[in-house]
Amino acid sequence: MADEESVKQNTDEILEGSSSGDDNSHVNGDENDETAKTFKDLGVTEVLCEACDQLGWKSPTKIQVEAIPVALQGKDVIGLAETGSGKTGAFALPILQSLLASPQRLHTLVLTPTRELAFQISEQFEALGSSIGVKCAVVVGGIDMMSQSLVLAKKPHVVIATPGRLIDHLENTKGFSLRALKFLVMDEADRILNMDFETEVDKILKVIPRDRRTFLFSATMTKKVQKLQRAALKDPVKCAVSTKYSTVDKLQQYYVFIPSKYKDCYLVSILNELAGNSFIIFCSTCNNAQRVALLLRNLGITAIPLHGQMSQNKRLGALNKFKSKSRSVLLATDVASRGLDIPHVDCVINYDIPTHSKDYIHRVGRTARAGRSGKSITFVTQYDVELFQRIETLIGKKLPAFPMQEEEVMMLVERVSEAQRFARLEMKEQGEKRKRPKGGDGDDDDTEQASGVRKMVKGGPGRGRGRGGGGGGGGGKKRGGAAWRGGR
Repeated sequence: MADEESVKQNTDEILEGSSSGDDNSHVNGDENDETAKTFKDLGVTEVLCEACDQLGWKSPTKIQVEAIPVALQGKDVIGLAETGSGKTGAFALPILQSLLASPQRLHTLVLTPTRELAFQISEQFEALGSSIGVKCAVVVGGIDMMSQSLVLAKKPHVVIATPGRLIDHLENTKGFSLRALKFLVMDEADRILNMDFETEVDKILKVIPRDRRTFLFSATMTKKVQKLQRAALKDPVKCAVSTKYSTVDKLQQYYVFIPSKYKDCYLVSILNELAGNSFIIFCSTCNNAQRVALLLRNLGITAIPLHGQMSQNKRLGALNKFKSKSRSVLLATDVASRGLDIPHVDCVINYDIPTHSKDYIHRVGRTARAGRSGKSITFVTQYDVELFQRIETLIGKKLPAFPMQEEEVMMLVERVSEAQRFARLEMKEQGEKRKRPKGGDGDDDDTEQASGVRKMVKGGPGRGRGRGGGGGGGGGKKRGGAAWRGGR
């Protein structure tokens, strides 16, 4: 009991950052920066330094400078750094070094909130550990359990999992246990320690050894001590690169204040204006992501959706098409807001404003990664003002308005409302297809010739621009309004 009290007290102090002279608070980045310029200086072994070289990591990032030496000393770490700052490397290197020192199967468990992030972490572990033969297993939902069981039976060194599916395997897969585990990592820890995963995390903590090392990493961290209690950290060291919630300096952030009725028109106008860039557009629901993707496709913009109602193979397929630049616009729900590293994202658009302000930091962190610059534009309708003010308070900045020509946007009303109509029809068709018994899994989510609609929408040479703004606009408004009711 006394032990529990001391952990609680420690964690309390660490998170509040109350005592600046506290040994546990490890925020003195500048001191370390002077001495440590290379991974070797941080204490990383030769083999892993070479692996970093091959990946093109020339020098460690701030969070790596802070966290790696502490982790190598054998302490628990709470890592806080803005998104895109190399957190995966900060926990992967100490773990691989420990594996080198004492090789063992089922050595590390990494928990992540989303499936895509699990695959990405696995790629980084395998890239860093390729020369030392590290084997990883990704255990996430949406994929056949049997094939995962076979991979687990081979006893990989590192298991990267989403909490729900890991529980399924712990309960149902014979011979699979994590009793010998040495490391537990929670990436995007605030989300995992949240209520969404409460029962799963408690179950996992019961079946793994108490005598282990625990790393929590995230761009935003929860202050609720009870949640960290459950992660059972021993004298953790907080490695904070950014003390308050912050977005990267090279990120230009804007907002656009618009009537919710014309959201689609403004979106199309921005995509036309910034044509040639690649975009991630965040929507609040799967339905909206799918609808806007179809709408954009009908207007000849190569868009692809990524949301929780798609099968896992399609989700990975969508991500790969976007990564390989064969699609320039990714329409996503918050499935893609955390941790995903796609270097070439030029602009993030918050089509629907996030209800949790912290999600804003994760979303806009998809661009301006690893020293590049990027843009983010947040749509604020008459219903979102309060949410938007909360975001501004959280990041401590007043955002400028993105310059828009309203007359030009209104010229699009007719074409967009036509495309909305076709998008609704296609959504209806897709809904009916799902209800029918499966006759082969057609790739509805990404058809090139969106039912030949594009030709119809593009229409004649005038494209609806030449008509009198009044009459055309009126018709567009009526149909636009209906589309909104359907989309919200």
